Formats: sequence, C-alpha cells, structure tokens
Amino acid sequence: MGTLFASLAAGCGSSVVLDPPTIPKPLMTTIPLSVGLRMPENFESFVHEEEVLGREQWTIDLGRSNAVFFAQLFGYMFETVTVVSEADDPSIMPFDALIEPSIDEFEFSVPNQTKTNDFAVWIRYRIKVYDRDGKLVVNWPVSAYGKSQTTVMGGKDALQRAAILAMRDAAALMIIKFDEPTLISSISSDPTSTAVPVEEGGEATAQATTLGGDNDE
Repeated sequence: MGTLFASLAAGCGSSVVLDPPTIPKPLMTTIPLSVGLRMPENFESFVHEEEVLGREQWTIDLGRSNAVFFAQLFGYMFETVTVVSEADDPSIMPFDALIEPSIDEFEFSVPNQTKTNDFAVWIRYRIKVYDRDGKLVVNWPVSAYGKSQTTVMGGKDALQRAAILAMRDAAALMIIKFDEPTLISSISSDPTSTAVPVEEGGEATAQATTLGGDNDE
C-alpha cells in the first residue's frame, strides 16, 4: 500500500499527515440512484490536536483523506455520484438524493495511556441524507474503530494503521447496511417515496454499531 503518512516530529510533539487510502471495489449490487455528495470544509481539512498525559502534543491531520475516501466509497455504491460544493444549490440539480458526511468525534489512544502495545483510533461519522427537495430525511451516526500494535510496526506507523482501519471499518459498515437505516432506495423520483423527513437536530432511529474490535492486521 506504500507510505500512508508523512510524519514529522518536533520537540515533545508528534505530527502525522494522512494520505488518502483506497478500498478495493466491494462485491455489492450498485444502488440505482444518482446522488450528490457534499462535504463540509472541516470534513475536507480535519485536524485533531491533543496533549497526551499532559506532556506530548499530537497533531493528526486527516487532510483530504476523508473526502477522497468517501468519494471513492460512494462511487462504488451508487450508479452516479457528483461532488458538489457547499455553495451549490442541490435543489436545482438532477439528483435523487444528496449525501453529506461529517465527523462528530475523533479520539485516539497511545500505549502510555492504556499500558498495552496498542494504538487505537475511534471516529464517529455522521451521514446526512437529503431528498431531491432538499429536505433532511436521514441523520445517521456511524461509529468506527481501528487498532494496531507497536510490536507489528513502529509507533507512528501503528497510529497510521489504526486510523486507516477505522476508516475501512466505517466503509465496511456502510457497504453492508447503508440502505437499512437510511432507506435511501426509497428516495427516488417516485412521488410515493416512503422516506420520512426528520428534524435537523434529530437522528434516525437505527444507529450503526462498529464492525471493529481486534481488527489489527
């Protein structure tokens, strides 16, 4: 897979920048919909900064990795995918639905915290789906987890691997279950669509559960 991070260390801090990972084309039936994919600016330039145990500053820059990764994922899942900007008006575009992913939370742990050899990453994504009229119909939280051991690879490389595994965990869950909580197959040009709008602050009743666990490779 090659080097996924360019890493820099300065003083007592560690900085990692993630290059976009890829996923193989999944064995699945493509959902016959045309969707727009809108990614907020902070999703495309997400940076997590944290001081660990009061002495080491970590900066984890996901950069455009999520944007590229999700464009590839949804490109596999749907018949056509068009990336639109936040300034575009999707209501005048010929989409069956608009999908907007974001990150609610990003957490990680290092061996000094857990007294193990493990680096772990947790990512809580949020997937919002809007119908062709611009109404929010789904607000789906997706939790993902990745773990890698320093005995397998070096510290920063292990954190890299844990982040990649978390992203792939989220991808696997969406490939398997996307239509179950989102009912996106019902969001079409059919005026009898059964999708039910939800409030902006609400959530779909079905919530994703991680496919994680001990997923170190």
